[in-house]
Amino acid sequence: MTQIFGDFNEQLPPSEEYLVIQFSPSSIPLKHRWRNNGLSADFMADYVVTFFPTDQEDTNATAQQVEIKSAVSYIANELLENAMKFNDDTSPHAISIALHLYNDSLVFLTKNTVPPQILDNFQAYLQKLTTSDPQELYIHQLEQNAADETSTASRLGFLTMINDYMATLGWKFETLAKTPPITTVTTMVRLTV
Repeated sequence: MTQIFGDFNEQLPPSEEYLVIQFSPSSIPLKHRWRNNGLSADFMADYVVTFFPTDQEDTNATAQQVEIKSAVSYIANELLENAMKFNDDTSPHAISIALHLYNDSLVFLTKNTVPPQILDNFQAYLQKLTTSDPQELYIHQLEQNAADETSTASRLGFLTMINDYMATLGWKFETLAKTPPITTVTTMVRLTV
């Protein structure tokens, strides 16, 4: 069974330039690789800016390169953190992040398995995220986070991508097996450049 939320393009055109990083669940627990998320995100950002060369005298191009690097680093880090944090540790499937470069956009794709016990809540949140005003939801979430100091889930990453970076987001859930239950989620983020 497949379910789609948000702006998920299943017919993504092939890109000549792309980068894929995959994290195997078998070597060390994924939760212990937490510090690698930032390193991987920064690597992706450094990789992308090489496709946006600048002339030292063109301040607009330099500013664009800095903006793209910052956006890629933030988005990749958030996607990796979510994929690691909400991965089904009992699944043998790897976590992956891919970055595809197009003439007018960058497309991020992360894929991980979802623990069965959080699947319904996650999909309910995505339904709310994709049908609500993102700025109002952002403010509401800030207020909720301030009121509940014990919560460890900020729920601001996707909202920041939408509000600050004007990114479009989509999710595809695929059930691979019913016994034991294995569901993957592919998160797609499109950033216009």
